[in-house]
Amino acid sequence: MTSTVPDRAGKTAATHAETASENGARHDAAPSPQPTVSDLKVPRHVAIIMDGNGRWASSRGLPRSEGHRAGYENLRRVVGAASQLGVEYLTLFAFSTENWDRPNEEVSGILSLAAEVIRVETEELHSNGIRIKHVGRVDRLPQELQDQIGEAVEMTCDNKGMTLGVAFDYGGRYDVVQAIQRMIRDGKSPEDVTEEMVSNYLFTSSVPDPDLVIRTGGEFRISNFLLWQSAYAEFYSSEVYWPDFDGEQLHKAFEVYTRRERRFGRV
Repeated sequence: MTSTVPDRAGKTAATHAETASENGARHDAAPSPQPTVSDLKVPRHVAIIMDGNGRWASSRGLPRSEGHRAGYENLRRVVGAASQLGVEYLTLFAFSTENWDRPNEEVSGILSLAAEVIRVETEELHSNGIRIKHVGRVDRLPQELQDQIGEAVEMTCDNKGMTLGVAFDYGGRYDVVQAIQRMIRDGKSPEDVTEEMVSNYLFTSSVPDPDLVIRTGGEFRISNFLLWQSAYAEFYSSEVYWPDFDGEQLHKAFEVYTRRERRFGRV
């Protein structure tokens, strides 16, 4: 699908390389050749900060609730595109620990939409071999939504396709805090604690660290998302609002990722 919200910078494939340079990519005087499908480097784990729903709605004179609905309806397109491209793990930032501070009406609408999406989409995801993993707290969610999440996770737990992580009521700082709390409760001594142990106590345990973090909507903030896990992830910011971030936009992000040289602190 072609984006109905114009890329405000008017980016071509070449100027996307320049944006990548601003995001930390190496950029030579001459633009790098565009990768073909055959040599496209597909990240094993992609994490996406789905931003811009409200601005998408405002640009159309619509209420913010319509932006959130359009954003949720876009999930199917992006999940399908990521799976077809060969992504093994896709983690989507759907609702943060800070989002509870939004107006009650907006929060209620988001919770209702989440319940609807789980009810409508789980069977199809299951039939396509997608494994669903909840990333974040569940104790503050309505009981009905908690039950739906548990059922979706249980239904898909043995699937062998892409793992879809849904970060709902998630915050990176809280993730680290709860990991420390659990280690203390388990009687771990300071000498026992390693980076691997901490990773195993995070909400993303059993999932490799993200290779690529994408933020839609043109912002460059990480917004408390996967702080520990993203230590060496590549970052890509797209001007396109989330409801219009489709498979074509995902492919563009992978083109930029393919040109990156990941050194993990080494020369």
